[in-house]
Amino acid sequence: MKLIRKATQSDWPQLCKRPLLVDQEINGVVQDILNQVKTKGDEALFAYTNTFDQVVLNDLQVSDKELAEAESKVDEELQQAIQLAYENIYNFHEVQNRSEEKIETKKGVCCWRKSVAIEKVGLYIPGGSAPLFSTVLMLGIPALIAGCKEIVLCSPPDSNGNIHPAILYTARLLGLKMIFKVGGSQAIAAMAYGTATIPKVYKIFGPGNQYVTKAKALIQQEGVAIDMLAGPSEVLIIADASADSNFVAADLLSQAEHGSDSQVVLLSDDLQVIQDCMNALNFQIEFLPRKDICRKALKNSLAIKLESIEECFALSNAYAPEHLIIASTNASAFVSKVINAGSVFVGNYSCESAGDYASGTNHTLPTNAYAKKYSGVSVDSFVKKITFQEINAEGIAQIGPAIEIMAEAEGLIAHKNAVTLRLKSLQS
Repeated sequence: MKLIRKATQSDWPQLCKRPLLVDQEINGVVQDILNQVKTKGDEALFAYTNTFDQVVLNDLQVSDKELAEAESKVDEELQQAIQLAYENIYNFHEVQNRSEEKIETKKGVCCWRKSVAIEKVGLYIPGGSAPLFSTVLMLGIPALIAGCKEIVLCSPPDSNGNIHPAILYTARLLGLKMIFKVGGSQAIAAMAYGTATIPKVYKIFGPGNQYVTKAKALIQQEGVAIDMLAGPSEVLIIADASADSNFVAADLLSQAEHGSDSQVVLLSDDLQVIQDCMNALNFQIEFLPRKDICRKALKNSLAIKLESIEECFALSNAYAPEHLIIASTNASAFVSKVINAGSVFVGNYSCESAGDYASGTNHTLPTNAYAKKYSGVSVDSFVKKITFQEINAEGIAQIGPAIEIMAEAEGLIAHKNAVTLRLKSLQS
């Protein structure tokens, strides 16, 4: 982890750059996969599953029997933990599903907005070394609350042709039935275009590697909506003298273990705090199973000494982290200083892991400074907002003359006539 003892504001743009690992050939590779799935459908999916997952499948869809058997493969302690997380995430998201009031903008002119669920959505759940069954909760719960009619879930199979049992258990807990053994950019293609087996959806959600992210970017250009273009996961911690260095080190490492391209930043106005945190980090890393991944991530990570906590928040807002931890006994006093962040963890006991799993907030968040302009996934992500207006005779008489004047000023006479005819009918 690189220590920067002094950073002026002129240094900030460079410090805020993410050291992204970009494969220049990825665009062509992913575009070819999309084209193959678009033209060959299931045939291409079976072939890619054989190539990338080293397994020959007879069926892409998870059977009811496989779903039922998954429960016996997940120990009771984990089941209880998933159920606790389910309850908290559901409770947090349920209150987001609110109807809006009708507003009478003028006498006889009534306007309102209604949330309508996106009918068909696709959820991508990564497998591999870290099967993200928690993401099933984070995406499936708001989709269910929103009222989406079709929820398609894709996740890569293991070498035995099975999706991780914890993913299947969680999906079954939510009542999801359309679950398919497809991973990578080919899964994104299948949900975007549809195949004989996998239904086409209108919007695709979920994290993934560079290939998945590139596939989402390309299908978005073809009119399929996505949640966001999420890059490598990231955390920024602001720590003052009251921070617990062991807690901070653990939080930095919990983010670093996501992947070698994870982004980890520590800011403080106290050099001793930074040194204590780095010492604790160097001690803790030795006990982690994924310490090699952590070390690679930490090579591109920063610990920066600034002049004040206010300056720390200014740099954090410029960086716009996916996760922001305020490590301080006085953290609540600093909340108003946060402008750009995906999700904020307030106080020494608010670890980022809580948001990843069970506090209730969503862990699908904007990365790569997208927090300056995007929110994380919520119930709103699974609905579209339709506006309505109802205008009676009194209402058109109230606003009609203004519409006529404005339409004529823009040279849109047919617009004006649509009002004029109604006004004349009232006069007659």
